[in-house]
Amino acid sequence: MKNVVIIQPPIIQLNAPYPSGAYLSGFFEELSLQNNLSLNIFWLDLNIKLFHKIFCREGIKFIFSKTRDVALQKAYDFEKSGDENSAFQLRRFICQENLWIEWIDIIVSIVCKKNNFSGDEFVHEFVRSSHVPRANRTENFLYNLGRDVDCEDAKILASLALADLSDYIQVVYDENFSLIRYGESLATSFDDFSKIEKAAFSNILNDFYFPILKEEFEKLQTENCNDEILFCVTIPFPGTFVSAVRTGIEIKKFFTGKKIISFGGGYINTELRSLSEKSIFKFCDIISYDKGYGSYVELFKNKFLLDGKNYYKIKYFCNDKIVDMIESHEELNLIEKNYIKKIVPDFSKIDFSLYPKLSDNQNPMHRIWNDGSWIKVYMAYGCYWHRCAFCDTTLDYVKDFCNTNIENLFEGLKNQSKKTGNYGIHFVDEACPPKVMQTFALKNLANFSQSTKFTWWGNIRFEKTFSRDLADILSFGGLTAVSGGIEIATPNGLDFVNKGTDIKNIVFSCCAFKEAGILIHSYMIFGFWNQSEQDLINSMETLRQLFEAGLLDSAFWHKFSLTIHSTVFEEWKKGMHKTLKPIFTNKKTFAQNSISFEGEEKSYKYQEPLNYALDLWMKKEKLSKNVESFFPFKMPKPTIAKNFIEQLILQYEDEKIKEQKKLPTQKEKFVWLATKIIIVKQNNFCKLCWSYMSEFFEENILAEKSVLVKEFLDSIHISKFNLNDENFLGIKIVDVLGKKLFLNLRDKGLCKLI
Repeated sequence: MKNVVIIQPPIIQLNAPYPSGAYLSGFFEELSLQNNLSLNIFWLDLNIKLFHKIFCREGIKFIFSKTRDVALQKAYDFEKSGDENSAFQLRRFICQENLWIEWIDIIVSIVCKKNNFSGDEFVHEFVRSSHVPRANRTENFLYNLGRDVDCEDAKILASLALADLSDYIQVVYDENFSLIRYGESLATSFDDFSKIEKAAFSNILNDFYFPILKEEFEKLQTENCNDEILFCVTIPFPGTFVSAVRTGIEIKKFFTGKKIISFGGGYINTELRSLSEKSIFKFCDIISYDKGYGSYVELFKNKFLLDGKNYYKIKYFCNDKIVDMIESHEELNLIEKNYIKKIVPDFSKIDFSLYPKLSDNQNPMHRIWNDGSWIKVYMAYGCYWHRCAFCDTTLDYVKDFCNTNIENLFEGLKNQSKKTGNYGIHFVDEACPPKVMQTFALKNLANFSQSTKFTWWGNIRFEKTFSRDLADILSFGGLTAVSGGIEIATPNGLDFVNKGTDIKNIVFSCCAFKEAGILIHSYMIFGFWNQSEQDLINSMETLRQLFEAGLLDSAFWHKFSLTIHSTVFEEWKKGMHKTLKPIFTNKKTFAQNSISFEGEEKSYKYQEPLNYALDLWMKKEKLSKNVESFFPFKMPKPTIAKNFIEQLILQYEDEKIKEQKKLPTQKEKFVWLATKIIIVKQNNFCKLCWSYMSEFFEENILAEKSVLVKEFLDSIHISKFNLNDENFLGIKIVDVLGKKLFLNLRDKGLCKLI
C-alpha cells in the first residue's frame, strides 16, 4: 500500500473532528518513518463536510424544493389524527421557506466562522427581528427565557434553529436523519442486513453525501492516489455505520486499482465483536478491532495477503467464510503499547473554523461539550480502575490500560496548536490518571511564559487523590471542567457496582474542584435489575443535595444496559447474580452487545421524573422540593439524612485544615502558585504582599529575612518546577521559611504535589 486514506463518515458530534482520524494519521506517519514506506496519508472528515453541504443556502433550498408537497400532505394527516401542533409546525416551515433560505448561511456563521464570515454584524437582527425564521425549539427557548432576549443568546438560538431544521428534514425528507445520530436505530436493532443496504441509499446519503464522496475521490485521483490504497473507515458510533456502508459501496465503484477497505472503531469493537454476517464484506475487505496499530503493522509486513492466514485482531472474508482473528499476540501487544506511548494525534491540517460551536443549553457545564472546537486526545488508553460492574471491562479499550508519554504528547500538541490556532484540549480518557494530569498542568504552566497555554478538561474518577492541593494545581494549570461517574449515589449502590470509591471521597473531590473554580458533571445510573425503589430514591436525594450544596453543575441519568462485555455479565456466566435473568432469543441480529433482562421494563417509568427533576436542579430550581414528589406514582421517602452532604462538607473542611497544619515529610514536594511577592518596608519589619485565587494577602516578616523569602518563593513558583530541584522539597522549604511561615502559606498559595 502506497496510500492511506482515513475517512470519518457522518454523522457524529460536530464541534470538533473525532480523534480516531488524528490518531491513525499520527500512527501511519510514524509507521512510514520507521519502515521507510513512503506513505501518502490523507484524512477526510466527511462528517463536517456533510453538515456544510446540507446547512447552506443551496442545501436548504434543495430540501424545500423536494418536500413542499410532502410537508403539506403530512400536515393534513397530522391534523386529521388530532395532532394540530405538528400540522401547524409543518405549514409554518413551508410559509417561512424563503426566510430559512435567506438566513441559513447567517445562522451557520453565528456558530462557526465559515469562509472567514463571522456573522457578528447580523446577531442583533437575528435575536430580535420579527422577520427571521422561528420554529418549535427556538420559540420554546424564547418563551421560557424569563427576560428580554439579548445578543448573548444568539449562539443558543442559532443552534436551536439548526435543530428545528433537522426536525423538519427528519419528518418530511429522511426519517433516519438527526444532527448527530444519523440512522442510529438501524445499526443497533436490525435483523436483516438488506435494511442497511437500503438505508445506504436514503435521501440524505443520495443527494448530499454521494456528491461529497465523488468530489473527494476525484481530488484523490488528482493527488496521484490511484492504486494501492488502504482505506480506513472509522465507525465510532452506530449512527455512522449506514454512511460507512455507503462509503464502502462508492469506494469499490470508483477505484479500480489495488485497494483494501478497512472498517474499524468503537461500534465495531463493541457491537460486532462476534461478527457472523458475511454481507458486510460486500462493503469492506477487513474488519479491524481495538487500536488497530498492531494489526496494520502485521498487514504491512505481510503485504496485505488475505489468503486465509489468521491476523492479529483482523477479520476478513476468504474461501466463503469469515477468517477469525488472533485476540492476543505478545510481540504485537508490546508494539501497540509502544505506539500508544509515543503517537501524537495529527490535527495540523484541520481547519477548526469550519466546526460549529453548537449550544442548546445555558448550563455552563453542558455547554462545554459543544461550545468550543476542542482538540480531542487521551492521556492514557484504557481505564486505570477497569473494575466497574456495568462497564465493558472485558474489552481492550477499557481493560488494556497504558499511559502515553505525556511530555511527548504535550510538545506535539503545542506544535499543532501553533498551526491551527486552537488551544483547547478535551481529554477523552475513560478516566484521566491524576498523576498524569498533574504532569500536564506543570508542563502547561512552564510553557506559559513562552507561549499561549492550553485550556483543558476531561473525564476523571471522583477519588481521594483529588485533594484541594491537586485541584488548585490543575486549575492553575488550565483545567476548567471535569466529568465523572457517580452512578449510584448510595453506599450500597457504589459497593454493588464496584466503583472503587465512596460518597465521602466523591464529596471531598467535588469540594476541592469547586473551591478551585472547576466545573463538575456527574453521570448517574438507574434501572439495575435488583435496584429497589428505596435505593433509587436515596440516590436521587443524594444527587439533589449535591446540587443544593453547589458541588455539581450538571448531571445525566443513564438507564442501566446489560452488555455481553460487562463485568456483571461475566459474573453471571459464572453462576453469580442469581436474580439477574438475561433474555436470549433465536432472532438473528447483526449488532450484538446489549441484552434485555427480565423486569427491565419496570424501570422505564422512572426516566421522565428523574430527568424532569434534574433539569430543574441544573437551573437551580426546586432544590428544596421533596424528591419523592417528582413522581406521579407513590415512591418511598428517602432514608438519607437531609444534612447528609452538608455533614460531609464539614468533614472535608476539618480534614483540609488538619492537612494544612502538617509539616512535610522528607520527600514531599511543594510549589508556589500565587503571584509574585511585593515587599513593603515598615521599620524593622516588612510586609510580604501577594494575591492568590483573587484574594490579597499580607504577612509580617523580619526585614532581614524578607528578600531571602521573596527570592525563595519566586524560585519555587510552579512555572519553574523541576522534578530534580531540591528547593521544591518540603524539608528545604521549611528550613528557609521556618515552620510558622510555612504553615501560614499552606492555604494561601503553597501547594503540595502528589
